[in-house]
Amino acid sequence: MNDGAEVHPRTRFDAVADVYEARPDYPAGVFEILSTVCGVREGSDVLEIGPGSGQATIPLLDLGARVTAIEHGAGLASRLAERTTGRPITIVNADFEDVPVSESAFDAVVSATAFHWVDPNIGFAKVARALRPGGSLALWWNVFGDAARPDPFHDALLPILRERAPEIADPWSVPLAYSMDVDARVAEIDVTGAFGAVEHHVIPWEGTHTARELRDLFATFSPWLALEQRRREALLDELEALAREQFNDHVTRPYLTPIYIAPRRP
Repeated sequence: MNDGAEVHPRTRFDAVADVYEARPDYPAGVFEILSTVCGVREGSDVLEIGPGSGQATIPLLDLGARVTAIEHGAGLASRLAERTTGRPITIVNADFEDVPVSESAFDAVVSATAFHWVDPNIGFAKVARALRPGGSLALWWNVFGDAARPDPFHDALLPILRERAPEIADPWSVPLAYSMDVDARVAEIDVTGAFGAVEHHVIPWEGTHTARELRDLFATFSPWLALEQRRREALLDELEALAREQFNDHVTRPYLTPIYIAPRRP
């Protein structure tokens, strides 16, 4: 990278590779869809974009898939390798946009809470080339909040953020706005002309955390990582204290996982 070049926000996650597993696993419904709709099973070849430390990768391997995982962060790629030792996985430490991908090599291409970092002008066409005819694209995101259900912890945290860090007072806005904009996501897939009808599902679920687990989770959020370190640590201290003192070290929150599935045309 040239001196003075802007650092892409996705590079921030590697700084928290040691706590990235604080992010909760994806709901079982995601992998039921991958199995029943996309046909991911024993012997399937799956390309995963942005695996992080393996929250989706390990369940894919458990389905019997052979996974090629393309991860930008060196620390995250190293941690993923540690967690999947001896399993049928190839890990490539690079940006998806830059990696040569064999044509018609995969039964499924998947990305979990990561594809919003990929340049859509490159990403969708490249995915289409990588898929075998009849293979599936599957994109999903964990959204850490749900405005339609009660969320007492969010309600208690929001005044603190509005006072201390108003720029991140809605820390779920990026994944929420992106992943729940169905028309935009479907249009991005359709414009390639390479995919059949897009299926869209939203899986509601709940996450339960201790105060420390919640602190580590928020420490992996991109808007929080963008804060100056001392300010971020002070806010995380307040968040942890809030969860411990007002919620008795036991916080349950409503979450959503929207998922988009599209078959590759013959």
